[in-house]
Amino acid sequence: MKTRDDVAAFEVLTRALVGISLESLDVLDGQVSLPQFRLLLTLAGLGRVPSTKLAGELRQGASAVTRTVDRLAKAGLVERGTDERNRSVVTLDVTERGRRLVTDVLDRRHEMLAAVLDRMSPEHHAAAVETAVEFCRNSDHVPAVGAAGPLPL
Repeated sequence: MKTRDDVAAFEVLTRALVGISLESLDVLDGQVSLPQFRLLLTLAGLGRVPSTKLAGELRQGASAVTRTVDRLAKAGLVERGTDERNRSVVTLDVTERGRRLVTDVLDRRHEMLAAVLDRMSPEHHAAAVETAVEFCRNSDHVPAVGAAGPLPL
């Protein structure tokens, strides 16, 4: 099968973006794993939600989410609560400490992305932004919390 040049270009772009995303996690200094950070990032974007909603957003089973939340709660990054209307519903929210971790990573990621964009000519910069918006509009993989919200990585 012949590789399409346009697909190959986006494959390289994907690798560059994943590299930036992973490098931005260096500010965590091993405090949480990648799956744990993904949960924190998603939960920070959703706000206080039932654990079943978070599991659905992460496309994971409730038991996997519960195990990850147990570790994050023990570390003081996530807190459990109950729904006032139904006390049997377990709710989850990110603590202030957890929000600081998410903010630190996103701030670093934004710095790294801005550095790349700032090296582009104004024309390429504008085209890249327009292309990114259009690509996300046509993708089935934009997070449910919206293109302006947190990404799952």
